[in-house]
Amino acid sequence: MSRWLTEAVPRGRVAAFRTLIYLFVAADLVVFTPWVRTRVAVPGELYQPLLVGRLLPLPTPTPAVVAALFWALLLLALLAATGRGPRLLGWAVFALYFEWMIVAMSYGKVDHDRFGLLVALAVLPTAGRARHGDPTRSEAGGWALRVTQIAVICTYFLAAWAKLRFGGLDWLTGSVLARAIIRRGTELADLIASVPYLLLVAQFGIVAFELLSPVVFLLRERWRLATVGFFYSFHLVTMATITISFAPHLAAMTAFLPLERVRPVVWARRLFSRRGRDATRPAGAAPALAGQASAAGRPDGP
Repeated sequence: MSRWLTEAVPRGRVAAFRTLIYLFVAADLVVFTPWVRTRVAVPGELYQPLLVGRLLPLPTPTPAVVAALFWALLLLALLAATGRGPRLLGWAVFALYFEWMIVAMSYGKVDHDRFGLLVALAVLPTAGRARHGDPTRSEAGGWALRVTQIAVICTYFLAAWAKLRFGGLDWLTGSVLARAIIRRGTELADLIASVPYLLLVAQFGIVAFELLSPVVFLLRERWRLATVGFFYSFHLVTMATITISFAPHLAAMTAFLPLERVRPVVWARRLFSRRGRDATRPAGAAPALAGQASAAGRPDGP
């Protein structure tokens, strides 16, 4: 088990995952959860902190507290995305984002799509330094990614457990998806809803998929990546039908992917260097070289 938990991965994968996660945190503040800043406009009596918020001596949110939290977290997340100070900046981002989530989820609604992201932020500081493109393998980095993967799969499995625990078999045979489509469905969802019994089949399929999600750890790499692709397609359909994005969960799920193969900075450098060479090359040089190459490859004589 310890060998599986600490299976070494390229440091380049850890660096890419770290950059993606911290950039997502910055995007989350300004794109997905900017509404947190408006929560402080309501009376303080409506703030009912989660259990962890009651156990820790955290202040009741005020406009000044939330504004300071927002700007500090945004700045530190962008700095952490560079890979510098992985432990110091990593722990700071985790602590601030954790408080950001306590504020966000202490007004009556708790989203379960952020569990994997919070775990990723908690374990990334333990991975140590990592550079993009570094093929050196790291057990510490492997542990950070593995724990994030487990959190992602627990999100699925525990969601199914909650459905069956609180809804029972009625969740499977009821009108859960029908109500969701009525509330926030798209035109595509309306087309699906018009097919008899398809929503009931979908509800059985969702629970089966969530209960079977841990099987992903038993698959070979090729099939594991295909299964993760299916996970992403499931959320794509969810977004296209009932407009639920699960963006934080999708960001954390990249822990399954060989991100070290995606190197946009290197690609950009190659592109710009190629354009620079083309711009400095004298006019007509390329055709001449091509002609010389053609002549060199042509045999002499008739």
